[in-house]
Amino acid sequence: MAESKHDKFLRIAEARTNKIIDMIRLLGNCSNKSTYEYNEMDVKKIFSALEQELRSCKSKFQDSGEKDNKFKLR
Repeated sequence: MAESKHDKFLRIAEARTNKIIDMIRLLGNCSNKSTYEYNEMDVKKIFSALEQELRSCKSKFQDSGEKDNKFKLR
């Protein structure tokens, strides 16, 4: 039996979400000041980039199927 689109989504989205969570936890390890040196601007740049990507990804889910980029006069 073929995998349904929803089952495929669940399988892939769960795996990718867990991978991202693991990577965020690894990034958190960089906060150890006895091992790494960083300043507030470095931290702001990191989280600004992450937040922007998260907003962009979220908008893809919210806007899916609703975006019509065709020019219309009416």
